[in-house]
Amino acid sequence: MKDVPLSPTVLAFVLLIISNCFMTLAWYGHLKFLHHAPFWQAILFGWIIALLEYSFMIPATRILSDQNWTLGEMKITQEVVTLIVFVPFMVLLFKQPFKLDYVWAMLCLFGCVYFVFRSQ
Repeated sequence: MKDVPLSPTVLAFVLLIISNCFMTLAWYGHLKFLHHAPFWQAILFGWIIALLEYSFMIPATRILSDQNWTLGEMKITQEVVTLIVFVPFMVLLFKQPFKLDYVWAMLCLFGCVYFVFRSQ
């Protein structure tokens, strides 16, 4: 099979997903892994992981900007990716129950996507 390079937009989405995995871990991982650690350790943990998050987020936003996406389009897309990453993280790692409300929230975000992208 011939190597097919990823389109810039698909690459940006992959980078956003990876970035959001790190972001979610940076923001909430200390509750699971450093719950009894001092605040300074939790903050340091978060900042180290946030550096990894930025290492994927910055190229993703640059790629989308090069594809002529607006800031609004990038932000709403980021929010959708955040929810797509966060819900499995919450259910699998933190053993929180899945609620139908997450489906409704995602549908609301799809409405946001529609309104942000409809003028194109």
